[in-house]
Amino acid sequence: MGEDTLMLDQLDLPKEGEEIAELHTNYGTIRIRLFPKIAPKAVENFTTHAKDGYYDGVTFHRVIKGFMIQGGDPVGTGVGGESIWGAPFEDEFHGDYHNLRGALSMANAGPNTNGSQFFIVQKNDVEKELLAQMDKLGEESGFSEGVVRAYGELGGTPHLDFRHTVFGQVFDGMDIVDRIASVKTGPGDKPVEPVIIERIEMELYG
Repeated sequence: MGEDTLMLDQLDLPKEGEEIAELHTNYGTIRIRLFPKIAPKAVENFTTHAKDGYYDGVTFHRVIKGFMIQGGDPVGTGVGGESIWGAPFEDEFHGDYHNLRGALSMANAGPNTNGSQFFIVQKNDVEKELLAQMDKLGEESGFSEGVVRAYGELGGTPHLDFRHTVFGQVFDGMDIVDRIASVKTGPGDKPVEPVIIERIEMELYG
C-alpha cells in the first residue's frame, strides 16, 4: 500500500496554484507542500524568511541518518536564528498532522520557542512496539487508525508529535533528503563537508 492509499490530508499533493517551497541545496532540490491553514505562523515565518533570502547559504548543521536533517540557523551552530517577529512564537499542533517521514517541522528548545530553525524527518520506519502503543492510546491522544497506519507504512518520529509543529510535507525529493542524511558527520552531528541551502524559492504549483 502506498502513500496515495493512506487518505491523510498531510500526504495529499499540492493543488494547482498552491504556493510551495523549493529548497535548493548543493545535493539537489527538495519540494515541499506547506500547511498555512494548520500552522499559519510557522508557514508565514518560513515563507517570509525564504523570500527575504534569510536562508540563502545557510547549512543543514545537524544531520542524523535514520532520524532527520536540521537547518535554518544562519550561524550554523544550532543556537542561532530568530523568527520574523524577532521573538519566539507559539507551537501550532493539529491531531491530523504528524512527524511522518518527509514532514517539515519547527525545531525548538522547548514549548513555544520557535525561531527560524526547522527539520525534515528522514526516518523510514517505526518500531512495532511503539506502533502498538500508539494504537492503544487511540484517537483521543491524536493517533487515529489512519495515522498509526501511515507511521507503519512510511516511518517517522511519533515521539516528536505535539512537541514540534508540523507545517509542511516533502512531496518530491525525499531521495535528496536521504542523500543528505547519509553524509559523513563529525562532532554534534555536523556534516564534515557543508550541506548548503543555496536558496528557498516560493513557487506556484502546477
